[in-house]
Amino acid sequence: MERIVSDTVDLLLTQHYVMGTLHPYEVYYFDIFLHDKWERVGYIDLRVGRSKYLYYQGNIGYRIDEPYRGHHYALDAAKLVFPFAKEKGMDWLYITCNPDNIASRKTLDKLGGECLGDKKVPITCPLYFEGERFKRIYRFTT
Repeated sequence: MERIVSDTVDLLLTQHYVMGTLHPYEVYYFDIFLHDKWERVGYIDLRVGRSKYLYYQGNIGYRIDEPYRGHHYALDAAKLVFPFAKEKGMDWLYITCNPDNIASRKTLDKLGGECLGDKKVPITCPLYFEGERFKRIYRFTT
């Protein structure tokens, strides 16, 4: 199993699968653990591919469990995923968040990507049917 280690968090690859039929893409799903401990604090996933859907969904998604928020674990995990994404042929990535998600916006600003602004989710995008209407989209070089 793939393990990526840093001073603060370790990532353990727990799932790898293909999503989508029209524009298939690979998903690498990592659990985030405190460094050198088996204390899971959340997850991060990498979606390898290019499509209109991934423009709005993003190539990286993450979630930190409530008790562990505020320690920059999502930021640390994202930094670890960037070289892995480059190995998979991704020279740049989109990462998105809801415009009102201040914590994610701060994380993405600290990652240093280019903010492309708030974009309206088109009705043809599956996210629209999940209730998403706008996404703040960032572009990052790996």
